[in-house]
Order: sequence, then structure tokens, then C-alpha cells
Amino acid sequence: MLNISLVLYKPDCRQVRALVSELIKSSCVNHVYLIDNSPMKSEELAGLGASVTYHHNDGKNLGYGRGHNIAIRESVHDTVPFHLVMNADIEVKAEVIDYLHAFMSKNANVGIVMPRVTYPNGDIQYLCRLLPTPWDVFGRRFLPARWFRHRNQHYELRSSGYDKMMNVPYLSGCFMFMRTEAVLKARLFDERYFMYPEDIDLTRTIHRDYLTLYLPDVTIVHNHARGSYKSWRLLGVHTVNMCRYFNKWGWFFDSERTLMNRLTLEQLSDK
Repeated sequence: MLNISLVLYKPDCRQVRALVSELIKSSCVNHVYLIDNSPMKSEELAGLGASVTYHHNDGKNLGYGRGHNIAIRESVHDTVPFHLVMNADIEVKAEVIDYLHAFMSKNANVGIVMPRVTYPNGDIQYLCRLLPTPWDVFGRRFLPARWFRHRNQHYELRSSGYDKMMNVPYLSGCFMFMRTEAVLKARLFDERYFMYPEDIDLTRTIHRDYLTLYLPDVTIVHNHARGSYKSWRLLGVHTVNMCRYFNKWGWFFDSERTLMNRLTLEQLSDK
């Protein structure tokens, strides 16, 4: 059994309705939660059926992690074993959800699984990553791309080919199929982040006790907007929250980051 949550902000209601319609076709889906951070309530999304709950936050933008936590707490309360956090700009077939559910049901040592993710044109999105250093985050964002081409390929584990299962410490928050008990043990998303690094934070915490896997057997499509590359306001949000992340875990001295990254690279070199 699985609950799913989508955190929305001024959503494309047609897109959300189409996605929800596909999600509830899955035989394992128990409930879908639409957590709306928009200024105005959407009447279009408020009545999508008994298995869908629309929750408007009274015009307050709570951020990504805090929004999803509202739904995750419902999964914890109702002892639903799995919870899927995903973006509204994802395209996924019900059979993919069923496949991931079956995989997680058979592998109790897995805390998170993420499938292969592509752009609409079929190009792969490199969303399996090492834990970042400040250089990885701020250098590649503010300095010429040519300076970071090799380092960025290393950081995004491109040499793996993305054609095999990998246990990595950082999986993208655009689609995280999670074991509820693992999320609870990690104390859910850290609500000090408004958006952006909460997926790094949660994956690395769960990675301590569970496998956090990339599974290329099935594919989803992500219409990735890369908002912080187009908006100065979102760039500011990204920068502030990444500073919070490094204040928490360590800027240049993070022994857990060093260990997890080393073990990840050793694993990949053995394959």
C-alpha cells in the first residue's frame, strides 16, 4: 500500500488532474495528497475523488519539504508502508508505480528508490549524485561551465552509464519512492529548508541505515524547469538554503560526506 504527495504552487490544473488520474490507476495506491502552497485555493483540484485529498495551506507557502511532511505524517499515522514524494511536472505510468512497489515490498533493506528519469525528448537526467561540497554547488553555478565540466561529470556519476542499479547518497526530490519507517527514522524532511537541499539532507540520512537506490529498469519523464537558473528570486532562495545545509553538515570538513562518497565510488568501480 502506498500514499503519494504532490506539493503545488500555482499549478497547471489540467496537468495535475491528468497525473492524478494516472496515479490512481495503480493497484497499490491508497491515497494521493495534493498540498497546495498557492495564494488562492483551486476549486478544480478540490474534488477529485475519495482517494484524493486536496489541502490548501490558507495562502501560506510552506515550502517543499514542510509541505510534503503534512502528507508523510498521514502515512505514518495510518501505518501505510510506502510514501512517494513527487513533482507535479512528472509523467509516470501506473505500471511503473506498481513495479517500484513490488520491488520495495521484496527488499526490506531499501529506504528509497528512484527510477530512470528523462527529459521529454528522451535525454537522461543525471540525478544520482555524490554528496556535494560547496565547490560543487556554488562553483558550477557562478563560474564558467567549462571550468567544471569534468568535476560535474564526476559529481553526477556520469561514468556509471546510468544503466545499472546504484546505491547513492543523493537522489533527486523530484521522485522519491520511500519506505515510511525509513523516513520516520530520519525524522522526515528537515523543515528549516524552504526548498532545494531537503532531498540531499533526507537521502543522506536514510542512506546511513538503508540502501538508497537508482533503479534503471523503469523510466519516468521529468519536465524540469530549473527555476533557480531563470529567476533571481529563486536563485536567492537556493543560495540561502544551501548555506543552511552546509551550516548543518559542514562546509569543508564533513567526514560522513567523505566516507559516503568514497564508498559510492568504490561500489561503482567494482561493477
